[in-house]
Amino acid sequence: MHLKRRSFLTGTTAAAALTAAPAIHASSKDKQYRVALIGSGWWGMNILREAISAGNTKVVALCDVDQDRLEINAEEVNDLSGDSPNVYGDFRELFDKESVDIAIIATPDHWHALQTIAAINAGAHVFIEKPTGHTIGESQAMLDVSQRSDRIVQVGLHRRIGPHHVSAMRFLKDGGAGDIGMVRMFVHSKGGEERPTRNDEPPENLDWEMYCGPAPLRPYCRRIHPGGFRNFLDFANGTLGDWGVHWLDQVLWWADQEMPKSVHSVGGRPIAGEAVLNDREQTTDAPDHQIATYQFENFSAHWEHRRFAGKGPEQSSVGCYFLGTKGTVHIGWRDGWTFYPSDEKKPTIHEDAQLQEPDGHNIRLLWADFIGAIESGRRPIADISVGHQATTLSLLGMLSMKLGRSVRWDSEKQTIPEDTEAQALMRRDYRGDWTYPG
Repeated sequence: MHLKRRSFLTGTTAAAALTAAPAIHASSKDKQYRVALIGSGWWGMNILREAISAGNTKVVALCDVDQDRLEINAEEVNDLSGDSPNVYGDFRELFDKESVDIAIIATPDHWHALQTIAAINAGAHVFIEKPTGHTIGESQAMLDVSQRSDRIVQVGLHRRIGPHHVSAMRFLKDGGAGDIGMVRMFVHSKGGEERPTRNDEPPENLDWEMYCGPAPLRPYCRRIHPGGFRNFLDFANGTLGDWGVHWLDQVLWWADQEMPKSVHSVGGRPIAGEAVLNDREQTTDAPDHQIATYQFENFSAHWEHRRFAGKGPEQSSVGCYFLGTKGTVHIGWRDGWTFYPSDEKKPTIHEDAQLQEPDGHNIRLLWADFIGAIESGRRPIADISVGHQATTLSLLGMLSMKLGRSVRWDSEKQTIPEDTEAQALMRRDYRGDWTYPG
């Protein structure tokens, strides 16, 4: 038997659950925020379109290393808003020349720290895509600078505000699944052996030197740009550093931001094959599967992903299972959330997803919360401290996998205690004249 949640829950519990989404109040359209977008690719433009549609922005600048993309997107901004933004290939020049109230940052992960800190220092509030940093040290530096300023920093964890996520979290916190002993997070997709892609000269419109920036200067390959950077560890941290941040954040949200005591992760590329990087060709180098275990005080959380085999026998390819004494809650993406009671005589409870299309996310709600936080001075839903914690968990998983062993985590001191080898991996050397933050 299967019941829709709204026809099953009654009384005060139902009322609380169904009104749990944050109240989003329209901001004053008399205020026009001067907005700059850094990283004007697909996802950056998704965010900017929501900012424009909110009706209280003036787009003053776009920044990207791809000049063709800049020209196309500047035309789109003009079509949407009538604004004629100036275009830049270097964010430093942008902040030197423009007065910016809000910076939207949607560049590859290895740029997040330097650009966020530059934006805050220029007096801008920041909407930064997750993860907050490429390394734990970068994320810590971003948090530190933010907390020493009066600027609002919202991280793109839109599942913090998505209606079915809010509703599912209320159900869990109200004890709907009983006492939770374990959480299992997962993302599964298709895939197979990876063949190397030929290196090439960068296109004339692309500043490849600036794209790499503080990261190693890899040979250009179309598999990296546009869009493929997440599976190159010089620039990002694979599936755990991408999808994993969202679902780790769901665990932290439920656990009232409690951090784990230890992390252990294993993974590899048995299906994709050994990573290749030479003068002629290259492959990605992120793991094609990974398992990470996070040991908390009173429960354990497990992450797993694979880029082969599809979703298999499971009903969903993505989400979290919260396993408790009364049953299991699955919080998914397009499939909403479902409670499977341990008592088979009781009906399942389900709530459909409420998502913005065509991309199936809730950026509009997150942007409205961001503006509301700027205008009121309150912390936003996905404040930098929230994003930092979720990012740190994903990076501890990557760090453990590289070491081939468990690591302990001291959340109060923000370090891996008595482990100099692991502590060294919390940072990395920067290339050339770029200076590591903090």
